[in-house]
Amino acid sequence: MRIISGEFRGKRIQAPHNLPVRPTTDFAKEALFNILNNEWYFDEIEVLDLFAGIGSISFEFASRGAKHITVVDLHLPCIKFVDETAKKLKADDRIQTIKADALKFTSKPALRAYDIVFADPPYDMSLEEYKTVVDQVLDNGWLAEEGTLVLEHPTQYKFEDHLRFTLHKKYGNVNFSFFS
Repeated sequence: MRIISGEFRGKRIQAPHNLPVRPTTDFAKEALFNILNNEWYFDEIEVLDLFAGIGSISFEFASRGAKHITVVDLHLPCIKFVDETAKKLKADDRIQTIKADALKFTSKPALRAYDIVFADPPYDMSLEEYKTVVDQVLDNGWLAEEGTLVLEHPTQYKFEDHLRFTLHKKYGNVNFSFFS
């Protein structure tokens, strides 16, 4: 994994091979951040990264100066990897990790609203589970009023009929749907 831009630009982060992750490709990540860069001043935002895995998206936000990033993943080795990497990058003052099932985490009312919520559920989750993630983030106060939810999902899942859907982008096998 490579950090594309910002303070940590060009840094490579090598995750252990035994982690249950599917990191977003550098190509798709760069395209995503080009879209977000046109909408946000990164140094003014707070981010929630659900199903974070090795934190590829979180570290990109940290590199670009995000004020605060909350990282949620169910797998303790992933959380430990994110914590260790954040310390190495000296970004541990802005990155908070939470070991939790993201579906259960977002099922409760939010304690804080985030400007950007990024969710990259496992591709073997059902369409209904994906829709549950979207609905819980939007309905339980996790997204700030003017915020953006970005959902990474398999090609076969479509979200254009969702009331708060705004945009779909495809980069190779990576699909992003945006909600506000």
